[in-house]
Amino acid sequence: MARIRIPSTMVILFVTVQTGFLLFMYARHSSFMPQSEEKPSQVHILILSSWRSGSSFVGQLFSQHPSVFYLMEPAWHVWVTMYQNSAKVLHMAVRDLVRSVFLCDMSVFDAYMPWKRNLSDLFQWAASRALCSAPACDSFQRTDITGEVACKTLCGRYPFSKVEEACKTYSHVAIKEVRFFDLKVLYPLLTDPSLNLKIIHLVRDPRAVVKSREQSVKALARDNGIVLSTNGTKVDDSKYKVMQEICRSHVQIYETATLKPPNFLKDRYLMIRFEDLVRDPLSEISEMYKFADLSLTPMLKSWIYNITHGQGPGKKKEAFKITSRDAVSVSQAWRNVLSFQKIKKIQEVCKGAINMLGYQLVDSEKEQRDLSLDLVLPRRQNQFSWSSLNPQH
Repeated sequence: MARIRIPSTMVILFVTVQTGFLLFMYARHSSFMPQSEEKPSQVHILILSSWRSGSSFVGQLFSQHPSVFYLMEPAWHVWVTMYQNSAKVLHMAVRDLVRSVFLCDMSVFDAYMPWKRNLSDLFQWAASRALCSAPACDSFQRTDITGEVACKTLCGRYPFSKVEEACKTYSHVAIKEVRFFDLKVLYPLLTDPSLNLKIIHLVRDPRAVVKSREQSVKALARDNGIVLSTNGTKVDDSKYKVMQEICRSHVQIYETATLKPPNFLKDRYLMIRFEDLVRDPLSEISEMYKFADLSLTPMLKSWIYNITHGQGPGKKKEAFKITSRDAVSVSQAWRNVLSFQKIKKIQEVCKGAINMLGYQLVDSEKEQRDLSLDLVLPRRQNQFSWSSLNPQH
């Protein structure tokens, strides 16, 4: 199929005009909106994380729920189209796309996919159970647990219009994104009266993140360049410059949400650590579901147990797939795989995040390899103030 390439300047102009129109409509709507207006009927959930932090797994916990319409990283289309820009420059376009998806307005993709398209043209579409079941696809029921392979085989040729049609039939719309680095960028969404937005901030030990990123070096190279503002040049991040930005963003997001947050963030932010999730899946998932106004079904309980109690940590070729694994083993694999020299470097660039998010630094290879030494601090003890952190990190 021939695909038309649109210059990034045209896309930026389109997005700018669209944003101006949305702001105009929002201002006009706000001036006439009664203060007592009820919340929107749909609940909007943003799973906010970074690459290789377990976010695909958390996304599936929502995707497989029969009440949830889920999309995995729709902002990928923005970054691919405008890859010569920096992450900071693209924040506004990403935010506008996310807002439109939450409102089930999929015309926003016209700027990034102008050709006649099917479901299969949407990034990671098969990771969405909602796009693999009615009304998007007739092969599965909403209560089914769907897999990507079967979905791709049976549902890929359905028209793209089914995305919007399906979205409008759900009580919850969830999006998983790794392309936000500043919580304040999301303030217009949190104060938008047409949205009922809740943010789940997923974090993971930076040392484990690096171990996982090393399995996906080529796949992450273009995104690394955007994070580091290299004007389209791919980066392998061997010096951990991207990790430093990721760690800095987690500190910024967590600090903004917990240290004197604005009133509109009250009860709308939840931080989850991947390590807590794999140690006690049902308890953590129940907390997330309660936060998102969802209930845990018996079928989901069974699926969650099976997906977290597999054999081994998973294979390299499965880096971007959700397969049955020993989840606790996955979370600790970095301690046996990475050299202590790498660990020291990661701890140097991410010390602030490691401290603030409740992880223990290691001072020697002996400590690193000693799996009886728990490096995940109890959650109630991981409340650090910014003043306790090393300002250089």
